[in-house]
Amino acid sequence: MILFTLFHFYTIRHRHETLCSQMSHMWSLLCFLIGISYAAEVCFNELGCFSDLPPWGGTEQRPVSVLPWQPDAIGTRFLLFTQKNRYYQEIKTDETIHASNYGKTRKTRFIIPGYLKADDEDWPQEMCKVMLKVENVNCIAVEWKKGVKTQYAQAANNARVLGAQVAFMIQFLKVNFTQTSDKFHIIGHSVGAHAAGDAGSRTPGLARITGLDPTEPYFQDTDVSVRLDTSDAAFVDVIHTDGSPFKSKLGLGMSQSVGHVDFYPNGGELMPGCSANKGLPSSLDAIWEGTKRFDACNHARAYEYYSESLRKRQGFVAYPCPNKDSFAAGKCFPCGDDTCPQMGYYADRFNVTNGISETKYFLNTGSSEPFGRYSYKVKLTLDGPSWPNPGFLYVALAGDNKSTNEYKLHSGTLKPGRTYEMLIDAEVDIGEATEVRFRWNNHILNPLRPKYGASKVELQRGRDNQIVFFCGIERVAEDTIQHVLPC
Repeated sequence: MILFTLFHFYTIRHRHETLCSQMSHMWSLLCFLIGISYAAEVCFNELGCFSDLPPWGGTEQRPVSVLPWQPDAIGTRFLLFTQKNRYYQEIKTDETIHASNYGKTRKTRFIIPGYLKADDEDWPQEMCKVMLKVENVNCIAVEWKKGVKTQYAQAANNARVLGAQVAFMIQFLKVNFTQTSDKFHIIGHSVGAHAAGDAGSRTPGLARITGLDPTEPYFQDTDVSVRLDTSDAAFVDVIHTDGSPFKSKLGLGMSQSVGHVDFYPNGGELMPGCSANKGLPSSLDAIWEGTKRFDACNHARAYEYYSESLRKRQGFVAYPCPNKDSFAAGKCFPCGDDTCPQMGYYADRFNVTNGISETKYFLNTGSSEPFGRYSYKVKLTLDGPSWPNPGFLYVALAGDNKSTNEYKLHSGTLKPGRTYEMLIDAEVDIGEATEVRFRWNNHILNPLRPKYGASKVELQRGRDNQIVFFCGIERVAEDTIQHVLPC
């Protein structure tokens, strides 16, 4: 009976929309009012009712009005990982929960995937395994492959039911284990980030939501009830990695700031090691269903960065900056007192004094794993012969932990007495700096055999503004390492 009613409804509304499209503009208001009478609604027991009226459909941002599927068709599963079980336990909202390893004294973190990168559909399970090496929590990987592998508008609306299911599971756990909402954290990627927002809106007092590159189509610039926003949890942190405009560059992620703290690694649009996409916005369904070639690299980087942040906390320090160009120009280095949050797992350690940060946060990453970077500013004063020579200057940093690769400090004329500077995003955390290694060359046969050296180096660490001075007492020949030690 329900299926017949819905089919009958869609047939009538399709005929109505076709007729209205053939009428003159003077009938548009009448058609709109008639269309309202055809609005549909579906209800699913404890999950509530879902309509396709604005703001859920028929708006500029959500032009196609689609009702979500019933829960069985979405196929949601909750896979519990704890330090007590090496493999997951599927949990349900029934008495079998008491046979699981769910612990009432532990925090609980849900992970909701969205767009499924080919051959990487089970990344939430892998993230749970990594998380449990860092912290003793209940980690629940949410699976909804059936509900997300469909046309985009349908997946976006199926996420509403998914959000209600997550909220219902949280309520069930709270009642059965005498827990409070401030023990729960939802991590959502892509469309899953907005599902997390929906779950949060149904869970008063939820501790935290992390949005991993929330999707732009059908969500950006919509009413806050539709998308993830700061009212959905006590703390909402968002990582933007594919924020190019969808209409022109097929960036699936939002550029809009929607959290208490919004991170824009590498500017938030094109990630190192990834390529930009080409095509038409009309191909969204084909892209989403996987029938049209699309590189999900930028979109997937958000959860890859988050996973790594579990193990490399200091590798994702982010800097407050008005825009990506100012950050790239080095104008936002270093951190002031407690002004730099850590993107990823430890973002909630940051104190947002005014409730919502109106500042964007930027950082750089590597092009492949490990992605985390450690920022330093080097100011090197050159010593050498009085005449200028062409050449190249290089530096590497060493500390009590590790040493960095060599970085090119300068290319061009070498002028003694001049100070050369650069920002270095090092691939390792050197710990406490112990020396700077200087080298130069020009690969030109020079009978004068000049020698150069670093007479003074100022090394500034980005995350805490620590400055160490190094003094050189020699000059070295071409391609010879000078070890510059603290003054």
